[in-house]
Amino acid sequence: MNILIAILILGLIIFIHELGHFLLAKKNGITVTEFSLGMGPRLASFEKNGTRYSLKLLPIGGSCMMLGEDEDLNEEGAFHTKGVWARFSVIFAGAFFNFILAIVLALVVIGAVGVDKPEVLQVKEDSPVYEAGIREGDMIKKINGKRIHFGKEIDLYLFFNPISKEAIDITYERDNKDYKTTVYPKLRPPFYKLGIEYSGETENAVLLGLELGFPVYEAGLVPGDIITGINGTAIETGKDMVEYFQANPITDAPLDITYLHGNEEKTAKITPKLVEDSYELGLHYNLYREKVSPFEVVKNSFFELKYSIDYVISSLKYMVSGKASINEISGPVGIVSMVDNIVDQTSDEGAGIVFLSLANFAILLSANLGVVNLLPLPALDGGRLVFLIIEAIRKKPIPKEKEAMVHFIGLTLLMLLMIVVVFNDFRRIFG
Repeated sequence: MNILIAILILGLIIFIHELGHFLLAKKNGITVTEFSLGMGPRLASFEKNGTRYSLKLLPIGGSCMMLGEDEDLNEEGAFHTKGVWARFSVIFAGAFFNFILAIVLALVVIGAVGVDKPEVLQVKEDSPVYEAGIREGDMIKKINGKRIHFGKEIDLYLFFNPISKEAIDITYERDNKDYKTTVYPKLRPPFYKLGIEYSGETENAVLLGLELGFPVYEAGLVPGDIITGINGTAIETGKDMVEYFQANPITDAPLDITYLHGNEEKTAKITPKLVEDSYELGLHYNLYREKVSPFEVVKNSFFELKYSIDYVISSLKYMVSGKASINEISGPVGIVSMVDNIVDQTSDEGAGIVFLSLANFAILLSANLGVVNLLPLPALDGGRLVFLIIEAIRKKPIPKEKEAMVHFIGLTLLMLLMIVVVFNDFRRIFG
């Protein structure tokens, strides 16, 4: 059942992407030879007004094939007979429609459950933020010039920009007035760390994230694994894990951890890592959603899209910088696993919560597809846009055979990457 749900989510996102290409092609008088969902052999198809509409076997892609897209044809309706900016709009429309879908889904989610306002919930006395003048109830507006709209944006910023000894400029709101202050992080006393992210609010003790270079990651656990026991103590919920570590602070003593990896129960002996050069702010902020007015729903839906785009771009930069490995990239199989985790974690809360959780996941997926497709790489929409921009500057097109060769090489490399990603997905789930 969850596999079907994942296919439906991916199918919707891909359909909307290809629909963008299709509608703009039709608007600009370009003949669409085939509009398809999936890849590989056709399962079903029909033809109408010169366009074949197809459903294909493998639910991992789609296409909007246009007449003369990769060759010079002078026929009426051929892609290359249209102006540069008409073709530009057709190629750009796929990503643009993905962004529109993300906004529509955000309207639904935010309308139902609201937003996590970036409110300061607690400030430790004598902490850096306390000394900087920030108090409980303040709203964080900017961090080092980065605009903040949600509590999760603070999480995102601090994850990709870890706290160091460098001063941090924070703008906050109090009594409808903005104030700017500079926070000087303090060096924490040495402590031991596992490098895991979890929540006391989850139905089970699921790992929401892992830090590279820390023991749990090195032991082979992955996000989505569920902790079931620590040193012989049964762990059933996220709250159980919070309470365990409150009662048993992490030291240098190894921990025997039992966990579910897929449907397989595994054990690992994990020795916490000593962290000596760690800095803190003493800031605790809100991550829980509360309902907002209809106007705020609309406004924050655009901010939700911005957050998702920032998340994708920051993740790509993180990977390119070498801080994350290609092994951490998830493909279709990994998405199925994530959907499975979402359904498992929310099923007891009713169909409405399951739907909203999946819709929230789909926002990120849709933004991801839009951003990735706009990367200036061969075979992707962004690569095609680069050729069109060059054509606009040169006032003449690049020979089609040369452009086709570049895209072919890019497509080959992309397929190799997909094979690696799918292999990693299976390795994480079954390895």
